[in-house]
Amino acid sequence: MAFTHLHVHTEYSLLDGAARISDLVSRAKELGMNSLAITDHGAMFGVIDFYKECKKQGIKPIIGCEVYTAARKMTDKEPDKDKHQGHLILLAKNNTGYKNLIKIVSMGYIKGYYYKPRIDKDVLRQHSEGIIALSACLAGKIQNRLLNGDYKGAKEEAAELLDIFGKGNFYIELQDQGLEEEAAIRPKLMQISRELDIPTVATNDVHYVRKDDAKAHDVLLAIQTATSIHDENRMRYPNDEFYLKSEDEMRRIFASCPEAIDNTEIVADACNVEFEFGKYHLPEFKSPDGKSNSSYLRELCEKGLKLRYGEDTDTELKERLDYELDIIESMGYVEYFLIVWDFINYAKENKIMVGPGRGSAAGSLVAYCLKITDIDPIKYNLIFERFLNPERVSMPDIDIDFCYERRQEVIDYVTKKYGEDRVCQIITFGTMKAKQAVRDVGRALDVSYSETDAIAKAIPFDLGMTIEKALETSPDFKNMYEENPKAREVIEMAKSLEGMPRHASTHAAGVVISKEPIDEYVPLYLSDKGPATQFTMTTIEELGLLKMDFLGLRNLTVIRDALELIKENHGVEIDFSKMGYDDSGVYEMIAQGNTQGVFQLESQGMTQFMKNLRPTCFEDIVAGISLYRPGPMDSIPKYIENKKNPEKIKYVHPALGHILDVTYGCLVYQEQVMQIVRDLGGYSYGRSDLVRRAMSKKKMSVMLEEKEYFIHGKLDKDGNVEIPGCVRNGIPETAAEEIFNDMVSFAQYAFNKSHAAAYAVVAYETGYLKLHYPVEFMAALMTSVMGDARQTPKYIRNCNEMGIEVLPPCVNMSQKKFSVEEGKIRFGLLGVKNVGENAIEAIIEARENKGIPKDIFSFIQQLDISQVNKKAVESLIKAGALSCFSDNKAAMLSVYEKLVESAQNSVRKNLEGQMSLFDIGGGEEMMEAMESKLPDVMPFPEETSLAMEKEMLGVYITNHPLNNYAKMMERLATVTSEDINHAGEDGEMSPSAHSHMAENRIYDGMKVVMSGMVASKRTLITKSNKMMAFVVLEDLYGVSEMVVFPNVYERCAHYLQGDSVIAVSGTLNFKEDEAPSLLADNIMPIEEAIEAGMKPGTPRGNKSSRMQAQEKQPKGRNEGNKPSEPAGMIKVKIPSGVNVNMTLGQIKTTLERHSGDFQVLIYLPDGKILKTEPDMWAESSNALKIQLMAILGTENVKFQKE
Repeated sequence: MAFTHLHVHTEYSLLDGAARISDLVSRAKELGMNSLAITDHGAMFGVIDFYKECKKQGIKPIIGCEVYTAARKMTDKEPDKDKHQGHLILLAKNNTGYKNLIKIVSMGYIKGYYYKPRIDKDVLRQHSEGIIALSACLAGKIQNRLLNGDYKGAKEEAAELLDIFGKGNFYIELQDQGLEEEAAIRPKLMQISRELDIPTVATNDVHYVRKDDAKAHDVLLAIQTATSIHDENRMRYPNDEFYLKSEDEMRRIFASCPEAIDNTEIVADACNVEFEFGKYHLPEFKSPDGKSNSSYLRELCEKGLKLRYGEDTDTELKERLDYELDIIESMGYVEYFLIVWDFINYAKENKIMVGPGRGSAAGSLVAYCLKITDIDPIKYNLIFERFLNPERVSMPDIDIDFCYERRQEVIDYVTKKYGEDRVCQIITFGTMKAKQAVRDVGRALDVSYSETDAIAKAIPFDLGMTIEKALETSPDFKNMYEENPKAREVIEMAKSLEGMPRHASTHAAGVVISKEPIDEYVPLYLSDKGPATQFTMTTIEELGLLKMDFLGLRNLTVIRDALELIKENHGVEIDFSKMGYDDSGVYEMIAQGNTQGVFQLESQGMTQFMKNLRPTCFEDIVAGISLYRPGPMDSIPKYIENKKNPEKIKYVHPALGHILDVTYGCLVYQEQVMQIVRDLGGYSYGRSDLVRRAMSKKKMSVMLEEKEYFIHGKLDKDGNVEIPGCVRNGIPETAAEEIFNDMVSFAQYAFNKSHAAAYAVVAYETGYLKLHYPVEFMAALMTSVMGDARQTPKYIRNCNEMGIEVLPPCVNMSQKKFSVEEGKIRFGLLGVKNVGENAIEAIIEARENKGIPKDIFSFIQQLDISQVNKKAVESLIKAGALSCFSDNKAAMLSVYEKLVESAQNSVRKNLEGQMSLFDIGGGEEMMEAMESKLPDVMPFPEETSLAMEKEMLGVYITNHPLNNYAKMMERLATVTSEDINHAGEDGEMSPSAHSHMAENRIYDGMKVVMSGMVASKRTLITKSNKMMAFVVLEDLYGVSEMVVFPNVYERCAHYLQGDSVIAVSGTLNFKEDEAPSLLADNIMPIEEAIEAGMKPGTPRGNKSSRMQAQEKQPKGRNEGNKPSEPAGMIKVKIPSGVNVNMTLGQIKTTLERHSGDFQVLIYLPDGKILKTEPDMWAESSNALKIQLMAILGTENVKFQKE
């Protein structure tokens, strides 16, 4: 009898299983095992990968899961009773069992999730057919009851499970990883086995492959619990026995009960699940009027052909359409195209913006005629076989972009049409990539942040970069590995965990649509966005399910909003589908670098590329999008040079001319590779696509074979010419070899032209709108980033550069979104914090129905006050949206609460059936009372008013506190926040990859000087008990993050007060998946920095910044005449949830304007109290009280005389 491991956790027991499927199966094979099970915790994420790997290595796969069992019912969810779960191993005997296992595991997530995905015995009874159950580890309910001394309860549990699964389908599981608890309960388990005649089965609780993988597994657990391996209180395994043991080891351990070993083979023999790949389960599409789907598709295409090309279409077009339709029908994809056409047609009929297409689908004439895509494949020489290859059967892949605000409407339509249980989102797994693995491992091993960061930084940014590859390509990384023992330990450990799944999430756009309910085919998972499949997109396709990408694209929403504004303001309706891409003005604007908001072209690097390239046609944009990536960037200088000097274009052979002339002699596109292979070598388009794929994936054996065919051709078995080859076609052998080698070297980087062309369409459309309707376009663009403190200032600045004024929000003029007003852009009310859509609708409705209010009193009186609360009115005042009534925010803030309360009381009385004063006369007197003047209150200083504006809008509109420092900042700063934020977008492209733009390049480790004001500061205490800070630094271009480590913070903390204007020298820090930040080396007030001539990386002067500051400190206003005792106290409290530094700055400015003899106590949200020195004491005046209340709220200001 042979032994089979039946309790095995793979890498898909996320951050708990450290056994990679490939290594696991290989090890089982090495140990002479002929079968192996997969039983991950609560999920079936890895079963398809496991099945395929087992089949590949000649091992029988046993599909299972270790499910969690609810303490009571799976629907019970009380913390004190239901927090803990039991374990149970379930193995599928056959395909019926597999389907039942899918149902059980899915219900655990969808209905039973509480801490873990739990199921109960009702579910097990309902879906027990075809399943073998094992009682699991010490966490199993039988074992748990025995550990608690409850033999009777354990026996009852075993009897119930035997009843559920039936004789021969339930086993008592015995484990021995050397734990005292296992040894203590084994006699009782054997007793239950004998008394109930339940067979036993021996397992090892496998969590890693080999014994020496135990440390890697321990590190993985530390990563899971966000602790270090030195933390004594963390979750850990007791020893190193949780590995894939050999049969000999297992037989020695269970020598006293050999039948438990032998029974594993009985279980393994009983389990026979087979998966079917490639059989499609497309949802049913019903064509109208009883038509067949094939005839209906042809009918739609023929109508579309006439719409696209006119009534008199030429023969070539009809032949191409027929050719594509024949292939679609022969491959069985008619329903696929009809399903996609249907939901895109729904979107267009409901005025939901749809993108021009994505990916290789743009090469299909059928897709173009159905209006699935909007780029002419004939005009731009796009190849159908790149999309659908009759010589390589695979499901078509059409990804669709929709307006991001209305994308869900299309998904809802599909869900309603095909059924809620047949439409589902798709899971995706975040994996530990090289840099992430190093950072995770560094934390787990207690290596310092700086050391870990240095190791991670030494790994080059590159697509598909691995630790192994980094050791080969990065000298710095290799030196660390060879010379630093600590770095070597981190790298080795990271290597062992690299690529493992780290967490599960929902794919941003993927949706699966099936013929039957989804859980008939795949198990379901519950994400924060709702149910999703437990299998990834690739696996879903392999199982024959229809996968679609419903992508939300912000730029489509921008285009939609801009078109609506253009129609509203100019009466012009633009239909891009009826326009070409030949407006020279658009290309000239792009060449000048005015690309902000232009799709795909607005990053700093791309803008510079466009300025260098000076595009003159649509093909230049297509090529630009294709070239601006790692790898192809090396061709950019040649592309630009050849465009500017066509006489320098040289071809290896003239036959390449008609293929490469569109890209000035450069090989750029995958389609060009296919066309060269076809036109010069005589391949079919289908086979040429296979060659392209082999080249891109560097399949050497295939490439060597195809190289021979490309040059010399191929004969079939009867001696007939199957592939002519270049030589037969008159191309010399040497030229043919050079051409093939060029293709091989570039094919892995070549871009899909269909995809680039579709992107270029959106680029052109956004560029066209920006050129011809800049005000409407910029208004729509800013609406799309409303509330984004990084993007909005950038676009406002771009408006200023184009001479477009951006007006502040106004309750009398603003709409919800940014709008156009006499050639200017008005800030939208949705951009004001604390003001919701209901409040905005009430404001707009009131002014439309009752007229424009003339002051704050009539404004509040006209409102439906049930929709607008005090907080909203306060925020509108602070934002400047009521400045159309008065410039004095302080005065309006002093009365708004009473006005709102009065309006609310009036509504309350009316609801209670009381007559209002207006109903019984006296209304005019009430109106007059309400229309009294604002109190005579001193206005806020400008800096306070601006700070309020920034707090409510996220940006400065009416002025900027830094405008007075603009010249100094320009003189000092070597980079701006916009520069480094854009650099983050281009961050994966090293300067060397595009040296022609190196002088404009921002890169990791670059020494820079930045200047700006401290917008906010967050401090924390390090492990060494020192203070450091994360500072948001704002300049005239936006905001960026600055990190101030303890050594710098200790010297410079006093410069980091709210709204301080500073200069910072430091080092740029790029980190994967985060915006770049500045690591500060030195911080100075901007005036001192000018005097000192601060430069990137320059050391500080001999005199400390603190001493310099003291020497320059202005004398206090009461110095030499300070009162010894205060006349009273002013107590103010900063409420939680506000920007403390900004609020302190507002308080300070206000106190300076009201100098006096009252001491001020400032209570901070963290409980600390600040006492002002005599030179900051203030007067006890009503004006000061009102202004402080406006900043802090009425309840947070108290005046108290001694």
